[in-house]
Amino acid sequence: MSRICPLFSGSTGNSTYIGTKYGGFLIDAGASAKGISAALERVGANLDEIKVVAVTHTHDDHIKGIRAVLNKTGACLLATSETAEQLSEKDLIPTKTQIIICDNSVNIGDTEIKSFPTSHDSLGSCGYTIILPDGKKFSLCTDTGIITDEIASQIAGSDAILLESNHDIEMLKKGPYPPFLKVRIMSDRGHISNTACAEQVQKLFGNGTTRFILGHLSLNNNTPLLAQSTSESVLMDIGAKNNKDYILTVAKPKGNGVTVI
Repeated sequence: MSRICPLFSGSTGNSTYIGTKYGGFLIDAGASAKGISAALERVGANLDEIKVVAVTHTHDDHIKGIRAVLNKTGACLLATSETAEQLSEKDLIPTKTQIIICDNSVNIGDTEIKSFPTSHDSLGSCGYTIILPDGKKFSLCTDTGIITDEIASQIAGSDAILLESNHDIEMLKKGPYPPFLKVRIMSDRGHISNTACAEQVQKLFGNGTTRFILGHLSLNNNTPLLAQSTSESVLMDIGAKNNKDYILTVAKPKGNGVTVI
């Protein structure tokens, strides 16, 4: 069985662990190597098993610990060509690190990894779908202002997904952020709201997805209860109940549990 665990999720840092029989993968390293190591140990894993670190984009909350993690693990770096180039320009890739460019799809051991472009204000920003050794499909889609047709097509049929549910629209509008930041977040190159996330959750459930992790929640413009209840309500409208017909959880900023698929 493969294991999926969001170690960190949100504007303060993002990193997701995927454990397979091939070894461990990380998607993003947006916390210190020490923090990621401790988080892995709390879920019964360790930094030494990490074989690949995939990066979604180069905002600091996704790459904060990337150089140190690559140094300590000797893992390969997987990224789109544009993201890899930016990381190289920032001197965040150790000389010894093998770089795997994933502008479409690559196979690593018994695992297939596909990237798909996200609509975000970071060049080369992407999400990933991963076909695990047991045949299950896991998708990670955060940091996107809209769910494009291409994104929807790529994540369709996922057995499990970590999907952004960043903000409650009214909380954001009435909150303390300056106007330019509110505009950025609500733009097509910002972050998706609870409402937009819920619409996608309903579509995914209709196509067979039964494991949902809501992630990248804003600390100032959302609450876990709001995010969860918004998605649960659209599924309730079609007669589906959490922990019966599907499992939906909310990733915490840090210290998350393991989802087995």
